[in-house]
Amino acid sequence: MDSLEAKAMPLEAAEKLILRWDSTASEDAREKMIFESERVEIDRYLLAVDEVRRSMSGVSLSDEDPHASSTIQIAMARLEDEFRNILITNTRPLEVDSLAESTHSISQSTYSLSESNHSYAESSSHHHPSDLELYGGDDDDDLGSDEAKSSARRSSSSGSINYRSTSSIREIDLVPAEAISDLRSIADRMISSGYTRECVQVYGSVRKSAVDANFRLLGVEKLSIGDVQRLEWDTLEVKIRRWIRAARVCIRVLFASERRLCDQIFAGMGIAIEDACFMETIKGPAIQLFNFAEAISISRRSPERLFNILDLHDALVDLRPDIDSVFQMKTAESIRVQAAEILSRLGEAARGILSEFESAVLREPSQVPVPGGTIHPLTRYVMNYSSLISDYKQTMNDLIVSKPSAGSRYSGDPTIPDMEFSEFEGKTPLELHVIWITVILQFNLDGKSKHYKDASLVHLFLMNNVHYIVQKVKGSPELREMIGDDYLRKLTRKFGQAATSYQRATWVRVLYCLRDEGLHVSGGFSSRISKNVLRERFKTFNAIFEEVHRIQATWLIPDNQLREELRISISEKLIPAYRSFLGRFRSHIESGRHPENYIKYTVEDLEAAVLDFFEGHPVSPHLRRRSQ
Repeated sequence: MDSLEAKAMPLEAAEKLILRWDSTASEDAREKMIFESERVEIDRYLLAVDEVRRSMSGVSLSDEDPHASSTIQIAMARLEDEFRNILITNTRPLEVDSLAESTHSISQSTYSLSESNHSYAESSSHHHPSDLELYGGDDDDDLGSDEAKSSARRSSSSGSINYRSTSSIREIDLVPAEAISDLRSIADRMISSGYTRECVQVYGSVRKSAVDANFRLLGVEKLSIGDVQRLEWDTLEVKIRRWIRAARVCIRVLFASERRLCDQIFAGMGIAIEDACFMETIKGPAIQLFNFAEAISISRRSPERLFNILDLHDALVDLRPDIDSVFQMKTAESIRVQAAEILSRLGEAARGILSEFESAVLREPSQVPVPGGTIHPLTRYVMNYSSLISDYKQTMNDLIVSKPSAGSRYSGDPTIPDMEFSEFEGKTPLELHVIWITVILQFNLDGKSKHYKDASLVHLFLMNNVHYIVQKVKGSPELREMIGDDYLRKLTRKFGQAATSYQRATWVRVLYCLRDEGLHVSGGFSSRISKNVLRERFKTFNAIFEEVHRIQATWLIPDNQLREELRISISEKLIPAYRSFLGRFRSHIESGRHPENYIKYTVEDLEAAVLDFFEGHPVSPHLRRRSQ
């Protein structure tokens, strides 16, 4: 028992002391608490309880003194009140700020694809609705923002956020040591007197209220599975990040410390009692905590949810050993099972979302061409998505264990592109999925390119989009490793082919005007230049070039380097050909009437005009002419 066992008190005095503290019979007893009195008074009361209990020991029920039995009931009721008061007055709230300081801002490692300045839906307002139109970006800033997000994730640990003091179990003092000593003294006497149920109930009631208060401090809300599933996704994203932080504190600090408090108060009084008090305290809060993750695991699957689900999965994988440790008792088996089932369902959800994302990319139905043949919002969205997948490579490799359902060149299905897995030996299932996503993106873009009526614009559109794909792969070491240099070279060749096809479709007919053939007419022993044919050749060149200039200045190549390289390539073909043609035949035009109607531009004029190409906005209807 304790040091009071060595002391003794007359039974009559003991009963009198107990009755004096009967709160049902005395106003003074109701207003005061024994354990807030002097230590000597506390010890005298405990000694009185021991004396009455001793007088009843070894006595059969039939011989039991009714007065002593009534006295012990009064004592137990009083000790129950004292037990409750000590627990309430000595409860310390968690110092949340000291437990959850992140090394990276929780918002910094956000992975939402909706953070670009314009959503895919806004940039594709005429498209049919699809999952892929809900999120995504279509301006150049999204590349930098996603790289920042990827960098933040890569530099953080254990699946995104490293919380100081919550990376492992850390038990803290929930109640001061001196109060624990008093609580043990009371619990021992109540349990020894047959009042175990009352002791467990009052303990669980007070401590559960304390846990609930700490949940509120951590931002853990009381939401049913239905409540969670009805939330808007933007709201849910914030709550998921908050839940991950709170779960770390709840499992590793709060629940672990509650378990320790039970051990401190009830050690030696029976494992079953310790477990009962612990479960009475935390079963409801634990279910509340895990219900949120369970609701996410069974909620509607859509592409933008994948990375939140992976973060939840990573967090639970990280917490799983601690969950098993804190809830190791048999009575807590249902909590361990729930955590394992949630983890399994999150994995299934991730696999399902990836499959649905692939299907959505393949079937994305927008048919209105993007103006100027620029990068399609779908391309930006899919490549940013693939980059984020590569950031979660470690987790995804564990979850994705089967190859994609790709087409075969022997399948004969024109609605699915070909992909032969034999060409990608040594690739993991996840890497094959990432390559497959790139394949179906190109397949979809090929279909979209057919909605352009201008053949040159078809090739410019494909060049822009494949170039963007190549640059995204080159810009992400993780994505490049997953796709592999062999397939990257294949993509680069396709980009080059599109650029070459554009130049052929546009400039062959322009340069055809600058040929010598057909200008010479034979007569006698010599040939001469047909001025009429020559004049017509200059007029045709001027008309075609002006049309190309007017139209293609409104086309857009958003990548500065690519735009400049294509202009240089055009100039390298156009300018020498025009300079040579002009040098050889200029005198024949200038010797006739109104030469300015035929030789409208100098070489310098054309060089300046080429600089207008691919800027994405109209230019003056007349070319700039430096010389008249």
